[in-house]
Parts: sequence; structure tokens; C-alpha cells
Amino acid sequence: MTLHSPLSGPVNSGFGGGKKYKSKIIFGVAVMGFIPFIMSTFAASVTVGNGALEFGQGSQQAIACDDRIFIALGEEWHGAPTQSDPSAGYFRVRAVTVSNLDLQNCAGKKLRVRLIDGSAQEITIGSIPDAKVMQVSLPSIAPTSNVSDSTALLLTYLTGTGNTISGTLLASAVVSVSGTSIYDGSVLTANNADVTFFIDPAKTTVNIDGQQVFRTTVETIDNPSAQAAPAPTASPSPTATP
Repeated sequence: MTLHSPLSGPVNSGFGGGKKYKSKIIFGVAVMGFIPFIMSTFAASVTVGNGALEFGQGSQQAIACDDRIFIALGEEWHGAPTQSDPSAGYFRVRAVTVSNLDLQNCAGKKLRVRLIDGSAQEITIGSIPDAKVMQVSLPSIAPTSNVSDSTALLLTYLTGTGNTISGTLLASAVVSVSGTSIYDGSVLTANNADVTFFIDPAKTTVNIDGQQVFRTTVETIDNPSAQAAPAPTASPSPTATP
């Protein structure tokens, strides 16, 4: 079976300086057998400073605290049987992971992710139509153990313009600094962390067909209130699923 998910390499971006970075964008298809869970990766090049802002087809990155990150989409089979085809279904987007994130440089910042469809429209990723963004507040002090408390991470939905949405939160989030990276299997540390957003793990409401996702975006936002906030409670071991 052939899945139409674009693949690419790492993201290189320069912020606040005059250097220009070059990256090679690679596209392809993922050929999988009968595997219920797969990972898709997306990336793009961004040059900020004296150079022009450039986006490649794939993820669009605007992340100021780290100049080299990776995005991985976790997908799993979602059955949607029909009268004519009881085996029908699609690969739903299970999770979005920001990998190789430096939690030392990004300490205390808000981290946001969005999914973009083929019409350049933001995809609803929450319990109501206006929920277009998922956001966590990264620990103000880089953790030494994995953090799986979504409340401590202040996980929330936002509108496309950044307004907070109150309502039922179907998602969860994990900051991983030990174990191995979801993206490439490298050893995780506070300078090479995974931040994973799980989209409706129960599959009750938000079931996004992976083929609808053409781009992702990742952003960091300053969070002055984090200076006075206590660090989230850490979990002792990696959390593979919410």
C-alpha cells in the first residue's frame, strides 16, 4: 500500500542574524505493509535576517529558539467501513511530534503546532471548529525526566489567531528528555527533546485523514509568566502513549 505523505530532511533556520542556511528538501512516498502505526516526517527551509523568508513545500517552521528541528506525524489505521466495503478506512493523524528541540534555549516558551490542508486552510484539531492550534508551555527549567502531565504543561487549544479556547480538551501532550527520539531513534536529552501532541487519543471526535495534511507549522512564543511558574512534575519513565 502506498501512502501519500511527503518526506523530507531536517529544518535549518537562522533567526536574528545575517547567516543564510541552505537545506535540501526531499520528497517521496512511504511504502508500508500491513502496519497499524506509521510515522511521516515533514520539513522546510526558513531564512530570516538579512535574507528573504523562504518556505519549501512541507512543514513551515517559524521557531526562534532552535535553528534545527524535525517534525514527525504519527498515523494509525482508522476503520470506516461502508456497506460495499467493510474494510474501508484511512490513516488518521494520531500525534504531532516536534523533535530535536533544545529545551535549554526554549525554556519557558509557548510551543504551538498547526496542520494545513491542500487549500492552505488550517485543519480543526480540537473539539470545536475554531480549534486550529495546540499549545503547551515548555518548562521554565529544562526537566531531567519526561513530563507527561498535560495540565502542568498548560496544554490548550487556540483559534487560528491565537485566542484561547475554553471547552473539552480531548488532547494530551508529553515532553520527553529520556529514551529515544520518535523522529530518528537518537538518544533524547534536554538539548535533543521530543514534544508530542496527541490528537484525541480516544478517536471519539477528531479523526483527521493523514492525506489531508499538506503542511505543518511550528511556532514558539515568548511566555513572560513562565519566569515565576514552578517547573512541571516529571514522570520517571518515557511515555509512549497518552
